Amino acid sequence: MNYATIKWADVANGPGVRVSLFVSGCTHRCPGCFNPEAQDFGYGQPFTQAEEDKILTALAPAHIKGLSLLGGEPFEPDNQRALLPFLRRVKERFPDKEIWCYSGYTLDRELWGESRARCEATDELLALLDVLIDGPFVEAQKDLNLRFRGSANQRILNVPASLKARVPVLWDGDMTIQPITLD
Repeated sequence: MNYATIKWADVANGPGVRVSLFVSGCTHRCPGCFNPEAQDFGYGQPFTQAEEDKILTALAPAHIKGLSLLGGEPFEPDNQRALLPFLRRVKERFPDKEIWCYSGYTLDRELWGESRARCEATDELLALLDVLIDGPFVEAQKDLNLRFRGSANQRILNVPASLKARVPVLWDGDMTIQPITLD
């Protein structure tokens, strides 16, 4: 898997200060995509053990709330296979850090159902997430006033609650932001 970029102190893609990994490769080709260069699976740099280790180091400070995965498309099957061992490491080392993921695939129709996105890694990858922003970007529904999403059709889902209920459960937005402490 390649990655397009890593943002080390991102405040736009989830609550608090986060590390955001933008993977390369996306087959959705949404008109108006904010990151069209990352649609190419060959764009960027290889996501190696060295990059994983840098992200783990960057997640360590107490003021970093968590990790966000964007793209490209994290749920392209090849990307899922590459992300799964990395997310296991993140959760093992930082069980209290939130993992957010942005996907053009929908949870109930494509990630749980038969689709080109489903593979042997999908269920475990979902189980490692705290929040999923699902649905493709729809330019006609673009709204700059929406919190943490680009178009009104996209949902912000509480993944553990959704997995337990087996229906999509919206994130209530009431996660407590911890005070920032300097290390």
